[in-house]
Amino acid sequence: MTSGSPGSREILLVPHMGRRSNALAASRAAEILLAAGIGVRVVEHRDPSQFDDDPVLGGLERFPHTPAAAEGVELILVLGGDGTFLRAADLAHDADLPVLGINLGHVGFLAEWEAASLEEAMRRVVERDYRVEDRMTLDVSISNSELDFHASGWALNEVSIENLNRRGVLDATLEVDGRPVSSFGCDGILVSSPTGSTAYAFSAGGPVLWPELDALLVVPNNAHALFTKPLVVSPSSVVAIESTTTTAPTLAVMDGFRPVAMPPGSRVEVVRGSRPVRWVRLDDKPFTDRLVTKLRLPVSGWRGPAGEQGEEKA
Repeated sequence: MTSGSPGSREILLVPHMGRRSNALAASRAAEILLAAGIGVRVVEHRDPSQFDDDPVLGGLERFPHTPAAAEGVELILVLGGDGTFLRAADLAHDADLPVLGINLGHVGFLAEWEAASLEEAMRRVVERDYRVEDRMTLDVSISNSELDFHASGWALNEVSIENLNRRGVLDATLEVDGRPVSSFGCDGILVSSPTGSTAYAFSAGGPVLWPELDALLVVPNNAHALFTKPLVVSPSSVVAIESTTTTAPTLAVMDGFRPVAMPPGSRVEVVRGSRPVRWVRLDDKPFTDRLVTKLRLPVSGWRGPAGEQGEEKA
C-alpha cells in the first residue's frame, strides 16, 4: 500500500473520448474521486464539447498536454487504450509520478484493469490500496553524419527507426557495445524494452519478454540479409544504428508519437533509461495470465504442475 502526503489530494485524468461509453466511464471515475474529497483535473481533448456536455467532466479544470498538467498531483489515471496510456506515461515519466491504466480499448496490454472493474479500481485509488513497480525505459540519443548532437528522447515501449522512402530501403549498420554486428537494407529497425515487446516489436516478429526481465530487444523490420533475427542484449549495453550517407532520410519515432527527423548518415544510440515509469499495480496476477488473456491464447488441456494436481485431488 502506498503512503501519501498530508493535505489535499488531486488526480490527473487522461481519458480517451472517442466513444460515448468512454466519456461515461471518465465521468463516473471523476464522480467517485470527487465524492471522496479528491480533486480531479483533466487533460483537455481536441474536441472540448465532449467535456462541456457532461455535468461532471464539464466542471473539471482542464490542462493541455504539458508538464504543468501533472504538477502537484499524486497519480495519473488513464482511461483508454495503449495509445492513450503511452501519452499519459509521457507526463508521468517527466514528473516521476505513478500511472494507472484502465482499458477502454481493444487489447490494452498496458492497462492494469478493464472497464468492468472501474468502480473497484477507483475505490483502491481512494484508499491508496495499490503498489507501484518500476518499468524499464529507453534513453535515445541521435547525432547527424558529422556525429554532432541532433536530438534526444526517451521511450517506454520502443524507438522505431523508419525509412521515409517507401520506394527504396534503409541501408543501416547495427552496432552493439561499440562493435558492428551486421549491415543490411531494411524498412526499419526497432529497439524495444521488455514492456514494448508485446507491441510493435511483436508485430515485426520479435519475441515476448517478461517485464521482470531487464534487457534491450533489437528487431530488424523486413530486412534483406541472411542475419536479421531479433537480438536480446544486456540492459547495460549500448545499441546503435547508423544509416549510410547515401540512403534516404529516416525518422526515429519514440512510442509511436514522438518523431525526430534524421538526415542520411545519422546515428541513433539507445541505452537503458535513467528514469523508469512508475507503474501502478492493483493485483498480483502474473504476466503469463495477462499474456494468455490479452492474446486469447489456447490453453485447453493444461493440467498444471504435479504438486498442484495432488493438492486439488486431495
